[in-house]
Amino acid sequence: MAVRGERIHRGKVKALYLTDDPQILMMVFSDEVTALDGKKRDVIAGKGRVNAAVSAHFFRVLQEAGVPNHFVDTWDDHTLLVRRVEIIPVEVVVRNVAAGSICRRLGLSEGISFSRPVVELYYKRDDLGDPLINRDHAIILGLAEEDELALMQSLALRVNAVLRPHVRQRGMELVDFKLEFGRSPAGILVADEISPDTCRFWDLEAGEKLDKDRFRQDLGGVIEAYSEVLKRLTGR
Repeated sequence: MAVRGERIHRGKVKALYLTDDPQILMMVFSDEVTALDGKKRDVIAGKGRVNAAVSAHFFRVLQEAGVPNHFVDTWDDHTLLVRRVEIIPVEVVVRNVAAGSICRRLGLSEGISFSRPVVELYYKRDDLGDPLINRDHAIILGLAEEDELALMQSLALRVNAVLRPHVRQRGMELVDFKLEFGRSPAGILVADEISPDTCRFWDLEAGEKLDKDRFRQDLGGVIEAYSEVLKRLTGR
């Protein structure tokens, strides 16, 4: 059994703690929720538990499909044990359906399905608003090497190929999602979380939003939507 040690990182909604194994960390999910680069913030009871459970489910599905990620095990209902990685400051977004910022940038109507997944890169810099970048930007800024970026894109598309049908079988569309990656002795791993905070899920029949857009757009029913995602994925 791992022993929880010193906190080494505190993000917007999660914290990382050392354990008695130097290569394993505890990732603790809080009930905080943020949007608009942290300008909008609240606490929603139960959100941390749901996001931890959804992330654990997706990481297990990816491991079974051979997609390398940092997940080791669950520790309690708010905490995952994860491999220690050096996070690459490039977020990879995969889009299957038009929603969010791509609609504003390209003048697209929300809900348009793309003929192929769209992959975007974002510079992980809160003070800059996590701007959209391309591979050349990432390389000249020293964020990642060319082969790392190619592998990250390849892994992101594999994640999409595994999770989109998995989600559709449970009556939801995987509209888009954000991934973070980390360097480890085992190579590049999918890291951070995969949850309604980092993905857009829409009900296939009604089109109801089951993700953080309910908080961003003041739709209400945030924990109910998150819990519905967990129920459809795991029956819990």
